[in-house]
Amino acid sequence: MLSFSFSLLFVFFFVLTLALRSWLATRHVRHVLRHRDRVPAEFAASIPLEAHRKAADYTVAKTRYGLFHALFSGLVLIGFTLLGGLQALSGALLQAFGPGMAYQVALVAAFAAVSGALDLPFSYWFQFVLEERFGFNKMQPGLWWRDLAKSTALGAALVLPLLWAVLFLMERAGSLWWLYTWLVWSGFQLLMMVVYPLFIAPLFNKFTPLADDSLKARIEGLMARTGFAAKGLFVMDGSKRSSHGNAYFSGFGANKRIVFFDTLIERLAPPEVEAVLAHELGHFKLKHIVKRIAAMFALSLVFLAMLGWLKGQAWFYTGLGVTPLLGAPNDAMALLLFSLALPVFLFPFAPLSSFGSRKHEFEADAFAARHSDARDLVSALVKMYEDNASTLTPDPVHSLFYDSHPPASIRVRHLQTGAAA
Repeated sequence: MLSFSFSLLFVFFFVLTLALRSWLATRHVRHVLRHRDRVPAEFAASIPLEAHRKAADYTVAKTRYGLFHALFSGLVLIGFTLLGGLQALSGALLQAFGPGMAYQVALVAAFAAVSGALDLPFSYWFQFVLEERFGFNKMQPGLWWRDLAKSTALGAALVLPLLWAVLFLMERAGSLWWLYTWLVWSGFQLLMMVVYPLFIAPLFNKFTPLADDSLKARIEGLMARTGFAAKGLFVMDGSKRSSHGNAYFSGFGANKRIVFFDTLIERLAPPEVEAVLAHELGHFKLKHIVKRIAAMFALSLVFLAMLGWLKGQAWFYTGLGVTPLLGAPNDAMALLLFSLALPVFLFPFAPLSSFGSRKHEFEADAFAARHSDARDLVSALVKMYEDNASTLTPDPVHSLFYDSHPPASIRVRHLQTGAAA
C-alpha cells in the first residue's frame, strides 16, 4: 500500500512538473514574440531593433529547445524508474559482478554512461545548430569532442573514488553514515574550490595575466577601495568556444582569482569593466558567496539525512519500479533513485531559490553603484544584454519562477533611480 501511494505521489509531482514547465515556456514564448517588434522605451536609444528581434528569436529558440529536452528527460526518467530500466540494468550488472562493491560502483557508472549518451545529441545540437544559427558558436567539432573526452576522464578520476568512499560509508558506518558522508562531501566541495582554478580550468582554457596596464591599475584601485585581495587578474580565451562574454571569480580564500572573458574585455570600455567587476566584488563583500555555500551544505545535510531513512524503506524502491536485493546492499540503487526523484519533488519550489538570488543581484548592483559609476554599470549591462542576445521583455511569471537575475528593465531602473538619488 505504501509502495502504491508513493508511486502515485511521484507520478503526481512528475506530471505537475512537466505541466508547469510547459505552461511557463508557452507563456514566455508568447510574451517575447508579442514584444518582438518594439524595443522597450528605456532601451530604445541604445538597442537597435534588429538586435532586439535577434534576442527575441534566440530566447524563443532556447525556450522551445529547453522544453523539448525536459519532455525527453521526463520520458527517460520514467523509463529508468517505473518502466523498469534501472531494474534491468541492475540485474545485468548483478550477474556480471555479484552483490559487492564492484557491482554498486558499476551500477552508478553505467547509469551515468547511459544518461550521458542519451543527452549527447541534445548538447551537440545546441552547440552546433542553435548557437551556430545565432552566431555564438566558435567551436569546431574536434574541440567539442576533446572537451567531452577530457571532462569524462576527469569526472571519472574525481568522482569514482568519492563514490566508492560514499558507498563504503553507507555500508559500514552504521546509522550515522549520512553524517560522515556529508563531512566527506563537504570537504570534497571545498577542496574543488581550491583545485579547480589552479589545475582543472587550465585543462580547457588558456589564462593569461591581464596585460592592459591602465585597466589593471583601475581594477587594483577598485580592489583597494573595497578591501578585496585576489591572487591575480586573468583573461580567459573564451572566444575559442563562444562569443558570449562574462567575468567571474574562482578559487577560495587566498586563492581567489578574477577572470575576464577576452570577449568582455574587447567589448566593454575600462570604466564599464570596472563597474561589472564592482558588481562581482559586491557578491563577495556582502557574503553572498558564503551564504550560498552555507545554504548548499545545510540542504545537502538535510537531503542525506532523508536518504539515510529512505534507504531502509522497501516502499521507496518498489514505489519507483525497483525490487530491492534481499540480503545484499542496495546503497547504489538508493543513491540513484534518490537523485532521480528529488528534482521532481523540488521543482515547484524553484521560485524560492530564484527570489533569493535576485535579491543578491540587487544588493550587488547597489554595491557597484557605491564603488563605481552606476551609469557605467548600466551601459555595460546594456552591451552585455545585446551581445548575449538576452531578451529585454521576458514573461514576468516565467522570470519570477526561473531567473536568478532581475529582468533588464527593472535592474536598470533600480540603478538609474539610485544614481539620481
